[in-house]
Amino acid sequence: MNAPGELLWPAPAKLNLFLHVTGRRADGYHELQTLFQLVDLADTIRVAVRANGAIERLEGPEGVAAEEDLVVRAARALQRETGVSLGAQVGVSKRIPLGGGLGGGSSDAATVLLVLNRLWDTRLTVDELARLGVSLGADVPVFIRGFTAWGDGIGERLQPVPTPQRWFLVIHPGVSIGTREIFQSPELKRDSARLTIRDFFRSGGRNDCEPVVRARYAQVAEALDWLGRFAPPRLTGTGSCVFAQFETAQQARQVAAQVPGRWRALVTQAIARSPLHELLEARAGTLRG
Repeated sequence: MNAPGELLWPAPAKLNLFLHVTGRRADGYHELQTLFQLVDLADTIRVAVRANGAIERLEGPEGVAAEEDLVVRAARALQRETGVSLGAQVGVSKRIPLGGGLGGGSSDAATVLLVLNRLWDTRLTVDELARLGVSLGADVPVFIRGFTAWGDGIGERLQPVPTPQRWFLVIHPGVSIGTREIFQSPELKRDSARLTIRDFFRSGGRNDCEPVVRARYAQVAEALDWLGRFAPPRLTGTGSCVFAQFETAQQARQVAAQVPGRWRALVTQAIARSPLHELLEARAGTLRG
């Protein structure tokens, strides 16, 4: 049951269809190229405005303290940036696995920024929200902009890219992987050649993080090998989730039905645009700051 004045908002996941690490900057961030594919798997964010200025998380992912949760940090960042006196209660119902490389935390943060910008009537532009979002995480801007995109830089330079309508089987092998661990690993390849969009669609790419994750996490290696019996498998982000693409939902579900019970299987569809943006537009006439 929702609290009075509470609204529900989606926070969609993403897959990295490829991920090339092309260099390392002086500030420690990595230069990369990737194709962010938005999918219809999503968390649900509950947001209610409060007049007292407090930011309170009522529900969140297990094992993540409220002060460390990106939704709380996002709300406070927007307060600081705009000087707004209002507060909010936020709840997160998770469907996107933690530490799976699906961008769940970043998407949750982006949803909070976009929704509170509207509810608080703080009127930051999408560009301003994206700049604020990148301070929370490199994947936040793609969810702020809300479209499947080619990513460059640290992932914040985004170009819309149309992709085929595909279905994906995503397998979570029961382990959470921290992004920092993989990007700090000495064995990570950091000098991949840059691709053009045409190069990718002609010959594909790879995930430079996959060999590192394979070597460090036997569960992920096992899931990649198992999925490879049915379709070319790939790691998303820094893992731990692995995925394969299929032309139809039926094909994906047939393989999903065979996934060993120790793993979580998720069948999801590619989407070109975030459902959050569509919902914000639909509710534009009814929301008030």
